Amino acid sequence: MSQAIACLSLGVTSLLMAGVLPALLGALADEHRLNAAGIGLTATFEALTMGIITGVSSVWLPPKRLKLIATIALLSLAVADFATTILSGVSVMAVRAFAGLPEGILLWITVGMIARTVTPERWAGVFFTAMVSAQFVIAILYALWVLPDFSANGGFIGLALASVVGLLAVPFLPRAFAPLARSPDDPTGAPPPRGWFALFATLIFVAGTSVVGVFLQPLAHEAGLATTVSNNALWVSLAAQIPGGLVATALAGRVRYLTIFTVSTVVYIASWLVFLVHPPGWMFISANAVAGFVGVLFAPFLVPMAIEADPSRRAAVQSGGTQVLAGALGPFAASFVVADNDVHGSILLGSVVVIMGLALIAGLHFTAKRNDHP
Repeated sequence: MSQAIACLSLGVTSLLMAGVLPALLGALADEHRLNAAGIGLTATFEALTMGIITGVSSVWLPPKRLKLIATIALLSLAVADFATTILSGVSVMAVRAFAGLPEGILLWITVGMIARTVTPERWAGVFFTAMVSAQFVIAILYALWVLPDFSANGGFIGLALASVVGLLAVPFLPRAFAPLARSPDDPTGAPPPRGWFALFATLIFVAGTSVVGVFLQPLAHEAGLATTVSNNALWVSLAAQIPGGLVATALAGRVRYLTIFTVSTVVYIASWLVFLVHPPGWMFISANAVAGFVGVLFAPFLVPMAIEADPSRRAAVQSGGTQVLAGALGPFAASFVVADNDVHGSILLGSVVVIMGLALIAGLHFTAKRNDHP
């Protein structure tokens, strides 16, 4: 149990930045260290490098010497966070892109542990619940204390200290993971065709779910609502994600993943349609909270989907990196269908893409050999 908790803590540390990303990058913009375009590029570069490294590590990096690897990754991430405090402009983008490298390694360790468990969706639910809870706490601390008193630099120093504290988990890590099954025809450990298809379905579905949220503030303005409404919607959504993770953990092994994805698709689209009808503030906040709830509800079930497609679990260990990539590609694609005074195109794009993802997942499920995976 201590080894599992240690592995999960590394993943939580790697994703702490995501919980305060809008606030930190916004603070850098307020200090004239990033422009508006730089905010989007910085977020995209860090997410892309993190996702790529997680995926590449799953194929090429032997799951050995985990304590040494984790130590180097945590220290490297701390250095990147500290370095951000003295940089601006393109230099910030570069160092945050570098930060994605150790973040990807840390997430690889967490996903590798989850993929090797008997009930991976349950452990994934525990991970997402812990991650969202940590992000919620740090977001509140940053909003009420750190950023007002210590500016953006205080925020990055806080993240650096969190990485240093993460070193306390290293002694409890396993020395290595058991190797996953490899085909004699493919000694690299890459997934088989159905495994790649599962990862593609993951990429499309998660990208679709990530399209709308990044435009929350302009959507509120176009509905005639104040900035405070969109800000409150963010905090309430983070709070709603915590019970979403708890419900996912409780449903693990009891509900088929296709059911979860179908329900999540319907709920997502229904909540997005609320944004189109110029809702009052309470309805706007509620709709975004519901979207936040299902966003964490479905995420753990991506792992059993990958395992059903590829029982060797080689695809499952790449699921985390694929989700990170999707989170970067969704908003990037949406940038082509929105304008400064009208971002409603993001709702249409998100709805179409998430339905496409559901169709891919359903096709994968109905063509699979029946087994005991949910």
